[in-house]
Amino acid sequence: MIVLTASQLEALVDRPATERAVAQIFTDIARGAANQPPPTSMGTNAGTGRYVLMAALSDTTGTAAVKLLADVPDNSARGLPTQRSMIVVLDRENGAPVALLHGGVPTRVRTAAASAVATRALAREDSRVLGLVGAGGLAREHVEALRGVRDWNRLVIWSRTPVRAAALADSLEWDGAIEVVEECASVFAQADAICTLTPSVTPIVRGDWLRPGQHLNVVGARPRPDEREVDSATMARASVWVDDMATAETKSGDLMLAVGEGALTLDDVVGTVGQVLAGLRPGRTSAEQITLFDSVGIGAQDLAIADLLVHEARARGVGVELDLNG
Repeated sequence: MIVLTASQLEALVDRPATERAVAQIFTDIARGAANQPPPTSMGTNAGTGRYVLMAALSDTTGTAAVKLLADVPDNSARGLPTQRSMIVVLDRENGAPVALLHGGVPTRVRTAAASAVATRALAREDSRVLGLVGAGGLAREHVEALRGVRDWNRLVIWSRTPVRAAALADSLEWDGAIEVVEECASVFAQADAICTLTPSVTPIVRGDWLRPGQHLNVVGARPRPDEREVDSATMARASVWVDDMATAETKSGDLMLAVGEGALTLDDVVGTVGQVLAGLRPGRTSAEQITLFDSVGIGAQDLAIADLLVHEARARGVGVELDLNG
């Protein structure tokens, strides 16, 4: 098996190929060519950390994969990453170990790729202004992933930490105008497509800010059913698609808190993005419709990008090969 570190993986990333791979695995799940079971979230009273097992099996890649995600909010006070993970890949035919990957780079890149897939499938073709709520590493990755999805001519950024928004704006290579705004509502007043990318526990986005025809990628909240970025009115006003229904029911606070408050029901969810790509469920049906992708993150995305990265690593001679039977 091959072992790949974070720095090695960073140099292997191919964003257009990742978007295609994520679109393919979404479609495969919808058509039954991939198996995406619900995640297992583990915790005890000894701490606030959650340990999430995210697994998938794919006919297209010929692999099975499991990511173990450690979600430890208390690490922030320790000066440590609040999320850490690793991905194990096996050969689906004979069960042989294929790879062990640091999970940080794959998770960041495939998350933004999923937003790109959803935006391509659901946003209006004439969308021109891209909005970011949040200015961290995931925001930067979304700029890279979405820059070719529509003919954007402007980027609008808001962050609870204005200096980070300004730093992001100054560092980006972007062909259009970039504006840093002082209020989160200003992003929604200007943007055609918005990505929410903060680890917020309580809503920072209000439904009365939404305008007809907008598309939202709701991405940032932690994988916990009691934490969310957007309020119930946002979920109620939008037509909602998810990456995986069982996963959303387990991990999406944006969805499940709104359901608990009676703003919508699970039956109101239109379907998965994969079902749209496979032609099994409708996508956007009018220019006025507000579309929302509730992105929780699934093991199949990790499997898809891991397959790409492993093949590229072996082609370039990158990584350490280990024989665990030795």
